[in-house]
Amino acid sequence: NAFWPLRNISFDVYPGESVGLVGHNGSGKSTLLKLITGILEPTEGQIQVNGRLSSLLELGAGFHPDLTGRENIFLNGAIYGLSRKEMHARLGSIIDFAELHDFIDTPVKHYSSGMYVRLGFAVAIHAEPDLLLVDEVLAVGDAAFQHKCLDAIQAFRRRGGTLLMVSHDLGSIQNICNRAIWLEKGHMRIDGRPIDVAMHYLNRVAEGEKQAAKGTNLPALENGLRWGSGRVLLESVQLCDGGGAAQSVFKTGDEMVVRIRYRCQEPVEPPVIGLSIHHQSGAHICGPNTDFGELTLPAGQTAGEVTYRIPWLSLLPGAYQVTAAVVHRQTQEMYDYHDRAYAFRVYPGASHEQYGLVTLRGEWGSRSEGVKG
Repeated sequence: NAFWPLRNISFDVYPGESVGLVGHNGSGKSTLLKLITGILEPTEGQIQVNGRLSSLLELGAGFHPDLTGRENIFLNGAIYGLSRKEMHARLGSIIDFAELHDFIDTPVKHYSSGMYVRLGFAVAIHAEPDLLLVDEVLAVGDAAFQHKCLDAIQAFRRRGGTLLMVSHDLGSIQNICNRAIWLEKGHMRIDGRPIDVAMHYLNRVAEGEKQAAKGTNLPALENGLRWGSGRVLLESVQLCDGGGAAQSVFKTGDEMVVRIRYRCQEPVEPPVIGLSIHHQSGAHICGPNTDFGELTLPAGQTAGEVTYRIPWLSLLPGAYQVTAAVVHRQTQEMYDYHDRAYAFRVYPGASHEQYGLVTLRGEWGSRSEGVKG
């Protein structure tokens, strides 16, 4: 039987749009980008690209390993359709952006993966394309350079550039893109707003995880997934207000308390209990635990309760989910894991902020200079 990495794919991307491609590994995302760049040819159908295209798809793509970084800049420029004179004008900016001054005359076969990414992205963005294609390859770079790349992508968008990007980071897709496409097993599942696509995709991921976790001998949860060795069990997890009453609705600025009861099924060293809070987009907000909080649970106990108190809830309005877990301190053996099993919603309260996920409770100040009157 013939295998089709992509089948019945049809969509348009218009000037100025930013489109994110999401899906499991093997869903066809990278293959689609290679078809658009011309690295691969479609078996059926056609692809039309108008304008100059730059891409960053695979580590080392478009580089000659025996040439230096400087020589590869000109080689890539030629691939993008730029003259040697045009590349000379951009050379200093490219080297500065890539931060490879000390290695620019070294053959790139001696570059690390991060250095490849730096040089490749610097050339691609300075080619001033009409359409920029970026694969998950950016995840290889260090955090500081990733932020630098994201800033450059946002500047590219503000100039009216068109973006098509692949990422497993749904938060980045929502922050950068105004449209998302979900691919599954080579087919388009959904083409729409990033937040809608993310929610459908996460629901499908959760369903898959439920199937994978069916073999566990732990009692099932009403919501969310559960797995672990079961040597220590989380018997209950409650979200409460400041007065101790169970709640699923809060306002920004409210007091919130998470109360967790646990039971040791056998003698174990004092475990670590932790939480994660996730936004509805899939973004991981925070992950406090008893170890970070320097709370050591009593040794030799069979059961107990811990609480995590948030005096002033800094989350902005939206839907959130809490994950709770208990693990071995040294080996990280997962005793009991409740994956995004406890939902709550936040409504406007003490803060009037609307953008982002949290408020920092910062204070604005001003000082006048040279005022006449």
